[in-house]
Amino acid sequence: MNVNFEPHSFLKEFHIPAYILAPGSEAEKLRDVPSCPVLVFINSKSGGQLGGDLLLTYRSLLNNHQVFDLGGEAPDAVLRRLYLHLETLKLNGDEFAPEIEERLKIIVAGGDGTAGWLLGVVSDLKLSKPPPIATVPLGTGNNLPFAFGWGKKNPGTDQDSVLAFLDQVRKAKEMMIDSWHILMRMKAPTEGSFDPIAPLELPHSLHAFQRVSSSDELNMEGYHTFQGGFWNYFSMGMDAQVSYAFHSERKLHPEKFKNQLVNQSTYAKLGCTQGWFFASLVHPSSRNIAQLAKVKIMKKHGDWQDLTIPPSIRSIVCLNLPSFSGGLNPWGTPNKNKRRDRDLTPPYVDDGFIEVVGFRDAWHGLVLFAPNGHGRRLAQAHRIKFEFHKGAAEHTFMRIDGEPWKQPLPVDDDRVVVEISNLRQVKILATHDCRSRSVHDPSSPTTPHGQDDGERDSDEEESVGEEWRKFGAADTFKIPDEVNFQLHI
Repeated sequence: MNVNFEPHSFLKEFHIPAYILAPGSEAEKLRDVPSCPVLVFINSKSGGQLGGDLLLTYRSLLNNHQVFDLGGEAPDAVLRRLYLHLETLKLNGDEFAPEIEERLKIIVAGGDGTAGWLLGVVSDLKLSKPPPIATVPLGTGNNLPFAFGWGKKNPGTDQDSVLAFLDQVRKAKEMMIDSWHILMRMKAPTEGSFDPIAPLELPHSLHAFQRVSSSDELNMEGYHTFQGGFWNYFSMGMDAQVSYAFHSERKLHPEKFKNQLVNQSTYAKLGCTQGWFFASLVHPSSRNIAQLAKVKIMKKHGDWQDLTIPPSIRSIVCLNLPSFSGGLNPWGTPNKNKRRDRDLTPPYVDDGFIEVVGFRDAWHGLVLFAPNGHGRRLAQAHRIKFEFHKGAAEHTFMRIDGEPWKQPLPVDDDRVVVEISNLRQVKILATHDCRSRSVHDPSSPTTPHGQDDGERDSDEEESVGEEWRKFGAADTFKIPDEVNFQLHI
């Protein structure tokens, strides 16, 4: 991809002087403040060799001090150091420091877990002027980049491709994105462990449950309490089972998983071998969602309501972004009848609602490839709670933003609760034609009072043809003060 500008002059718009980034460096005399100063974080282990190649290209184009390998230094340490130094410079009268702080943007290259890590760190720092984040698709699913217009295919790593991406970042718009807190509490078993079983070492973003400490205010004597959070989705059931098989296989044979197309092909094959296409024959009915748990939702504060789950549903997805399983949109856009009769809205990323969608099997999922196709729309809610039935199953599979785990369940006690609550928001960068929509954006074609673009939406919904290393950082998915979590026994 070629760019039609002079690279040296263009790159000045992104350059951050060394004295801003590295205390003790000789101050540079600047004529003008860069219009789009960037910090670049790259997971060199993502995308096979592509992560390492991308790291080299960015370092050849920008100041080495503004390009970081996430395998070498955690982003929270980098950002803490930078913002403390910016404050010192401002106090000393540096005229460029406040402008760079005002205009700063972040680029993160990696999978969805890596992107979530950076979102979490920026959220936790609670900066007065938090930098928005652009995400480079360098994983297998790349749902976060795809939802905001950055694509889902691994990018080119040559100079022209990087220059073109920088140009997109310069022109990008800012959006807000909801985040979600997730908590699980269960009675301590008389024997055995019920910690989540991950197929691989959990990533820095730790998009799975982690046990809270005994001193944590969420801890309850006699219970195990775990918490986590997510930006894109939480899912439970057979889709998470297939993902678990994929990650387990990749852990055993990492040499076979260095190509995005091969990874996606392997994932599809595992969908077959795990029985996702023949779920009615091989999937125990005891693991269907309705048989596993009672589901409750809250659309209005303090008003919990039972949510009826059809008995055939084997997978349930709680979705924040309009991108799942490599770019599919399970919720779609409800037509005017659905909006009126069922009080459904399009899937806005900043409205405080999460979309709850059910699937029977992989054949049901194929409907997403059809025009206006969608899963079984179950609800939209600010909070959702799963209360597991006594002895329903020995385990279930769960997944958060692409990271799956096997969750053991006590067979002799029904006091197991998983609760998801709306938390806070963070800035993200998006292209102007991205699929994600804001409830506050009047230019959106799917605003609540705008034109309806889902008239062909089917009425038959089932028609099929170290604290800073937790969840991006410690406080990102801390349960909000206004939420009073109660375990109803």
